[in-house]
Amino acid sequence: MSSRTVHNRHASDTGLPQARRDVLAIAHELHSRGWVANHDGNVTLRLPAGRWLATPTALSKRVLTEADLIIVDREGRVVQGGRKPFSEFALHLPVYDARADVGAVVHAHPPATTALAVIGTEVDPALIAEAVISLGDRVPLLPYAFPNAVEQVETLAELATRYDVVSLGNHGALAWGDDVEQAYLRLELVEHLAGIQLRAMQAGRPRRLPDADIGRLLDKRTKAGLGPAGRREHGG
Repeated sequence: MSSRTVHNRHASDTGLPQARRDVLAIAHELHSRGWVANHDGNVTLRLPAGRWLATPTALSKRVLTEADLIIVDREGRVVQGGRKPFSEFALHLPVYDARADVGAVVHAHPPATTALAVIGTEVDPALIAEAVISLGDRVPLLPYAFPNAVEQVETLAELATRYDVVSLGNHGALAWGDDVEQAYLRLELVEHLAGIQLRAMQAGRPRRLPDADIGRLLDKRTKAGLGPAGRREHGG
């Protein structure tokens, strides 16, 4: 994946052309990585005045163009663009409402992460030191719920205040960040970890890092401005 300049997390109208390019690049990346199939997955980016740039429903990420992207309001209604909105915006909105710092949300069905979600197992960042700094010591797994169920939305709103990625029972994963690049990279890391975890489970019993070391790594995470404590410490 080619490097891209990180842009303002809340794209202004004058930055909309770049925001469209950023969302399109991530949408294409989701397909090329095999993390979505058919019409799966969705990407949103926060705009001013309670609007979001979004990928539409009923269109493969493989053939998506900038002209296909839509702008929706907080009810998920299209205010600009000719395609239909996706119903899972109801899973994006509680993240945005819980976290003023979040500029983008990415949802996909990465195979390893989703495989663990199907068997009711969380992806465990505490198997590798670097992952604890990037993600914390847990990627929560929300229990299966019918799409857009109220209880799942409420749980997601609470978890969003403490985590940056979740997996969804029998569904996939949801990641968020300052911008679409950061959200994508968090999803990429979770899928990488899930692949390692699945192989470790086949070979034996995965072993977590020592609790004392996890604590030290979480301190480093805070000093890096990541996680709830890091955001508070750095005024985020």
